[in-house]
Amino acid sequence: MPQFTDICRINVKGGDGGAGCMSFRREAHVPKGGPDGGDGGRGGNVIIKADVQLSSLIDYRFKHHFRAERGTHGKGARKDGRSGEDLILKVPVGTVVRELDLETQEPLYEIADLTHDGEQVVVAPGGQGGLGNTHFVSSVRRAPAFAQLGEPAQEHWIELEMKLMADAALVGLPSVGKSSLIARMSAARPKIADYPFTTLVPNLGVVRAGEYSYVVADVPGLIEGASEGKGLGHQFLRHIERTALIMHVVDITGGFENRDPVEDYRVINEELRRYAADIAERPQIVVANKCDVTGTADRIARLKEAVSADGHRFFAVSAVTGAGMNTLMLACGEAVAKLRSELSSEVAPVIYDERWERRRREREQRFTVVQEEPGVFRVIGTQVERLVVQTDWENEEAILYLQHRFSRMGVDDALEAAGCRAGDEVRIVGRAFDYEGAEDFEDDEEIEASPEPDDLEGVDASSATADAAASAALDGGSDIDG
Repeated sequence: MPQFTDICRINVKGGDGGAGCMSFRREAHVPKGGPDGGDGGRGGNVIIKADVQLSSLIDYRFKHHFRAERGTHGKGARKDGRSGEDLILKVPVGTVVRELDLETQEPLYEIADLTHDGEQVVVAPGGQGGLGNTHFVSSVRRAPAFAQLGEPAQEHWIELEMKLMADAALVGLPSVGKSSLIARMSAARPKIADYPFTTLVPNLGVVRAGEYSYVVADVPGLIEGASEGKGLGHQFLRHIERTALIMHVVDITGGFENRDPVEDYRVINEELRRYAADIAERPQIVVANKCDVTGTADRIARLKEAVSADGHRFFAVSAVTGAGMNTLMLACGEAVAKLRSELSSEVAPVIYDERWERRRREREQRFTVVQEEPGVFRVIGTQVERLVVQTDWENEEAILYLQHRFSRMGVDDALEAAGCRAGDEVRIVGRAFDYEGAEDFEDDEEIEASPEPDDLEGVDASSATADAAASAALDGGSDIDG
């Protein structure tokens, strides 16, 4: 059986963007050729893509660092640089992608939940290519002698967690016969033995009964305390989260310990409730297994009574002889079909790739103003930082253009609300600026067709830590540490 890996942490980095070119047309008989610098190529993205053919994250167990290709620099004669190739990392359908804190390696937020074959999300966007000087021509700037640098891509860690995608899940205590049931119901051939925790990794099987076809997961045995992590409880319980139907298997014989089947039934339901209340409330079919053993009639009757009182359907079967299995399989197929129908009628169509991309862009558009010490403020945000790192600090024209962009984006209100006053220091990435307060730059009709990021909207200047859609009118700039 292939090794099963359901959580991995990997380091991803998009390709760096290529630099734009500062160039002027130089030809015979053209004494005043205009700017003709090409744009730098965009760096490649690192993309996570769901693939129905994969069943584990084993590809990421031993290799943890992934880099996309960088973009090349622009050239004269309006020759743009080549964009870097995207790096596509395939994962099983049902994989959750989370951003990790660089220091603690704890999850910060969910990037995407890939539940459909072919669904994908950009986890490490490539750096933007710098604009050539052709983009900076305006009515007052006829010969711009500057271009943008390429944007370095950010490196970060993400977590991949695979959760099984199955219509129904077989749950129960160890050694109640779940593996035997899935082997009887489908073509799956799990390891079967008469000792606890024979199954340590989930197994999937496709069941075909009458007109129905559905996927069943054999989840490793749970024990009392599983909701608190005992016996690898959390690792096993997470695979139940996506299943619509719970097939609760009970050993009607009580096993070697001669346990009470009604008590076993109560124990597992309590663990499901403690782990996640919504799982305990899902439709449940209770399966009394090993009913071919003599002397179990009274136990079957008592368990059936308890199950019926809870409003669940009850089936007495034998995975060994096949008794009652066909009826059980048809009933499960009918329940799954009904649940699928209800789900499809409730959920509106969603273009998943666009949803994750829109969410990523929204994160990039936000930024925060933080006061680090008296008179010192830091602006943190992807788009604002992008403008700073793409500026050629040896070129005065480029710095003036950056000030103009900051003014148009309107960070002044956010800085003012944070308590920033003229003469205070404002830090962005590795640069420090002297804040001069709000300035009104004349709109000189520049960059009419520029592929700059959209100006941000919706400034909330009521708090020093409010997300803002703005930047600053700042003067000059110097290197700082940090």
